[in-house]
Amino acid sequence: MAILGSINPIMTASWQGDAGWGIDAYIKRGGYEALKKILSENIPPEGVIAEVKKSVLRGRGGAGFPTGLKWSFMPRTMPGDKYIVCNTDEGEPGTFKDRDIMRYDPHSVIEGMIIGAYAMGATRGYNYIHGEIYELYERFEAALAEARAAGFLGQKILGSEHSFELFAHHGYGAYICGEETALLDSIEGKKGQPRFKPPFPASFGLYGRPTTVNNTETFASVPFIIRLGSENFLNAGKENNGGTKLFSISGHVERPGNYEIPLGTPFATLLEMAGGMRGGRKLKAVIPGGSSSPVLPADIMMQCTMDYDSISKAGSMLGSGAVIVMDETVCMVDVLNRLSFFYHEESCGQCTPCREGTNWLYQIVHRIETGEGKPEDLDMLLSICSNICGRTICALGDAAAFPVMSFLKHFRSEFEYHIQHKTCLVPKDVQRSGSTFHRHPNAA
Repeated sequence: MAILGSINPIMTASWQGDAGWGIDAYIKRGGYEALKKILSENIPPEGVIAEVKKSVLRGRGGAGFPTGLKWSFMPRTMPGDKYIVCNTDEGEPGTFKDRDIMRYDPHSVIEGMIIGAYAMGATRGYNYIHGEIYELYERFEAALAEARAAGFLGQKILGSEHSFELFAHHGYGAYICGEETALLDSIEGKKGQPRFKPPFPASFGLYGRPTTVNNTETFASVPFIIRLGSENFLNAGKENNGGTKLFSISGHVERPGNYEIPLGTPFATLLEMAGGMRGGRKLKAVIPGGSSSPVLPADIMMQCTMDYDSISKAGSMLGSGAVIVMDETVCMVDVLNRLSFFYHEESCGQCTPCREGTNWLYQIVHRIETGEGKPEDLDMLLSICSNICGRTICALGDAAAFPVMSFLKHFRSEFEYHIQHKTCLVPKDVQRSGSTFHRHPNAA
């Protein structure tokens, strides 16, 4: 089970482990009360959207876009089918929060999607679940069956005029399918590749119909907003950053896991909740929002609070909330070598700058790591990054370039040392084997 913090938990306060995921336990802790409130009080769809807007719930999947505003883009009165889709394709290295929501509280996602469907006039929904967590796909299917049997899904829900059906869709293990339009193509049975935007999914999404895609944690937050009130949710966080958020903290900490904290909590507090640095080592660097977010050195990170605005001001992104902590034993060239390999492998190949650029980035970083680098390689890496950023259909190209640029910005001396001395600045006997990331098959 996730390790919980002691600071005003909202989502995780009622998690009861494997014994508490079912509908009976969910209802006992207030589950489906938000849906019943909306239907019994005849709260209009626009009223639900207004409440979500006032909560300042921002998308928990990475971009941090205001959820209520996104919901308002859906052409609710357009005739014909409209869809909502939950993105549980959690493939970002360092991220493991959504699978715990699915493991311990799947009905919060279901209720959030039903409420979202009501607010946006959607008739059908899909939860696209990451391919490598099949047991949670099965759990979600079981939760759907419970919700249907209880009358929360299907025709005329709880005797109202609102009808909605929800399905689970098993993913295929491709990182690129975490991009919302590639995810939609995958549901349609096509190869998962990002689409050009515009048109945006709100006007042309799944099967060519209006569609809204939100992250798992985003949907799971909605019942709490309706039940507790938007002001209470907002006040749990800070201005422009409503509520609490789950952070997946991994790397060189004593107690890796998922921690729920109010947005705006100092990073130092989160680090302390995770038991501090493993073995009493010194903090060196942090990737604050999953592997695609720029790395921050310790002195900058320790001044940050965990919210979208503070991390952005520091030069990175809150992203998915995956906090990767690295201590003084880490060779930053080795870390970038592994990250570059990941993005090279996961590029769908549709866009030339990404297909070719991610390969060049990996090849150059890899030769620096293996003692074959040249002084001009560092400027070449930055040049390649500049030719990738902003020139691809989706953000994977940028995601591959951001780590390279930030590692060189903050730790260029380590790369220069590697090139000059053909070895790591951090002595090999000090480095931890497999310290932060799993080694890829071609690692030296």
